[in-house]
Amino acid sequence: MRDYEVIIDAWNGPQNPSTYLRYLFRYCVEARCETFLAAATWRDSLDDRLLDRETAVALDGYVWGAKLHEMYGAELRPESDAARRWSKTVGIDFHEVHIETNAHDLTLLFSDLVVSEVPAGYAPFVAGRETGLV
Repeated sequence: MRDYEVIIDAWNGPQNPSTYLRYLFRYCVEARCETFLAAATWRDSLDDRLLDRETAVALDGYVWGAKLHEMYGAELRPESDAARRWSKTVGIDFHEVHIETNAHDLTLLFSDLVVSEVPAGYAPFVAGRETGLV
């Protein structure tokens, strides 16, 4: 909807606990998520058992149940025409960021960014069969 969260597990090495950082992209006017996976991989990954690591054992296909994406990088795009257009129209600064992961390519147009540390296991809401949210 308006704001988007990205949680980063900032690994500090084998001898130290991870730091979990919450990147809250505020006032998002555009959010695009595209797959990096080939169509053949998608075709082989439609089985719902691939949603959970435990039930995905010995199945071919992409295991969606990893509960995380490996982030390959993030790039702020200062010359974004779309960000300039939104800045002019709305009257506040907008920015474009591109985030690459092992399965998806995420692009956000946003106005504000708040970064904070969150505890391990942080979840802004809980969805699951037991909560009735799925």
